[in-house]
Amino acid sequence: MSIHPPAAPQRPKELTTDGDVRVDPWFWLRDIDDPAVTEYLQAENAYTAAVMQPTDRLRNDLYEELRGRIKEDDSTVPEKEGDYYYYVRFEEGAQYPIHCRKHLTLAAPEEIILDVNELAEGQDYLQVGVLENSPDHQWLAYSLDTDGSEKFVIHFKNLATGEHLPETIPNSYYSLEWANDSRTVFYDVLDENHRPVKILQHRLGQAPSTDKLVYRETDERFFVDLGKSLSRRFIYVVASGNNMSEWRFLDANRPDGQLTLVEPRRPDFEYDVVDHGDRFLVWHNGDGAKDFKVAETPVSAPGKANWQDFIAHEPGRPILSVLSFQDHLAVTFRRNGLPQLQVITLPGEEVHTVPFDEEDYSLRVKSGREWATTVLRFTYASLATPATVYDYDMATRERELKKRTEVPGGFESEHYRTRRLWATASDGATIPISVLYRKDTPLDGSAPLYLYGYGSYGAVMESDFSSNRISLVDRGFVFASAHVRGGMELGWDWYEQGKLLDKKNTFTDFIACAEQLAREGYVSPKKLVAVGGSAGGMLMGAVANMRPDLFRAIVAHVPFVDVLNTMLDDTLPLTTMEYNEWGNPQSGEFYEYIKSYSPYDNVTAQDYPHMLVTAGLSDPRVTYWEPAKWTARLRDLKTDNKLLLLKTHMDSGHAGASGRFERLKEVALEYAFILKVLGMAGK
Repeated sequence: MSIHPPAAPQRPKELTTDGDVRVDPWFWLRDIDDPAVTEYLQAENAYTAAVMQPTDRLRNDLYEELRGRIKEDDSTVPEKEGDYYYYVRFEEGAQYPIHCRKHLTLAAPEEIILDVNELAEGQDYLQVGVLENSPDHQWLAYSLDTDGSEKFVIHFKNLATGEHLPETIPNSYYSLEWANDSRTVFYDVLDENHRPVKILQHRLGQAPSTDKLVYRETDERFFVDLGKSLSRRFIYVVASGNNMSEWRFLDANRPDGQLTLVEPRRPDFEYDVVDHGDRFLVWHNGDGAKDFKVAETPVSAPGKANWQDFIAHEPGRPILSVLSFQDHLAVTFRRNGLPQLQVITLPGEEVHTVPFDEEDYSLRVKSGREWATTVLRFTYASLATPATVYDYDMATRERELKKRTEVPGGFESEHYRTRRLWATASDGATIPISVLYRKDTPLDGSAPLYLYGYGSYGAVMESDFSSNRISLVDRGFVFASAHVRGGMELGWDWYEQGKLLDKKNTFTDFIACAEQLAREGYVSPKKLVAVGGSAGGMLMGAVANMRPDLFRAIVAHVPFVDVLNTMLDDTLPLTTMEYNEWGNPQSGEFYEYIKSYSPYDNVTAQDYPHMLVTAGLSDPRVTYWEPAKWTARLRDLKTDNKLLLLKTHMDSGHAGASGRFERLKEVALEYAFILKVLGMAGK
């Protein structure tokens, strides 16, 4: 019995922009209240299930394999804050974390402050947004999202009695900070377009309806959020747009005080602030410092007129973060695409760099919970090295191993190799590629290859370890990550060369990486699989249109593919703040350029690779209708009989399932699809 794909009926709608008339046959899929929309999404899900049914056993085996590499009864390294040690642990078989602490010593009895498994009972989805203990350790503020929409409800728990206050605060996002009185909290609020634009102040025990407005953002290109200095002196209110920011601060000991502006916003000007004594250290890209420099300025007069260089700008060495401790600064930056860590002994007379040895690796530095310490915690990993946590003494330069992530199931790093390769783009730019494979994998073009890409917002694709990848690599796959333009691996110029009117460089870079891997014998196009999600899903849509012959299969997770229509709709959450990333198509120049690459608008009558597309019904970042419309257009126009599957998660959003094991089922579906279309499902 043959299985036939569903077809979304066409209901043509004319869309007019500055005299240009387009007809969108699937515009109606935006209306979630139309029963036909749900019917279509369910039909696509049923078709995907039917096509993948022969791989049920394989998917189950993959799931068990993936789960078998997770140490289920695991915990994080405790972090000291005052008289307490805070940590997170998981129990065997449990989907969600348990947040805990101990008093004075690690030998003390455990106190569970929040068991997310209990909160998740009876829920199809649950995500904790913020979780912050009060400075006096008596209260816990946390927020919950129960449908993947990223609209959170804030709750308050008395950690001495275990009881909750009766008040809850809805419609919040990801920001909450305590004042030092441990009775006042500041939080953000979403507007009707799902944008965090207000900061309010709440007193414990009072009705949220009486909460005081602290800040309102009126520029629709900006979101607003909160921070608190590690010294606990200041609460920051930060308004940020794409490549723009504006900071205000108030004394955390005076929650009713006034906000003070650091420096006004202006186009293409971005800065961050940390405090140290009577000065702020400002990480910024002003004065032509594209890759950022650090200035110092008095807290009493923080404006740019008083900024004095503290760390100079160096082109091609993007500064990523600055952490301020009582006696040290920890500065992270990238050199030749690799992360570096530099420690400065204050006031600044001694500087040293922490050495790392591998050819390709990732580094993540934690701010910690204490200001008066010489110990800096960081996590080191590579594609073949599981995450390893170190405590580094910035004074003695000694590092202490605190934890190496255990990977059950017989994994041993020495069985694998990592490499960093370089591809040459059509304009001569050289693009780094991170590669992982087993030592016994032949590099003669016979191996299948999984090529991942993103390339937007200046995001860096770190060479982190993932135990999930081992299921493919142990089946003979090469894994590769293409560090294409649009990210910031090689500095701000690398980012700018992959955005706005240069966005197509992201797509041609990815194609160049695929071709280079084929030339060097890592893969042939008959076995090449391309994968990306969100803005990386847009990359997948673009290369599918441009070079469908180059890929055997493409997997696009929650893909941003209806770019032109989305950027013309300023009621959507991210549209206005992303004009600086994609351009505002109300301008003719950007309209024509976006139209020329938008994956949905450029589907043509040609053969396409096998494709798996995913969506989240409550996704506020990439709305479900983008992948749904794209799939419908592909079904209507493509000339091949290869697989095209759409899987919409009906109870989650952008990040997919919330439980740690439920997520593995999504990975198992992706891997089973890849193995199926490569003819490897039975191996």
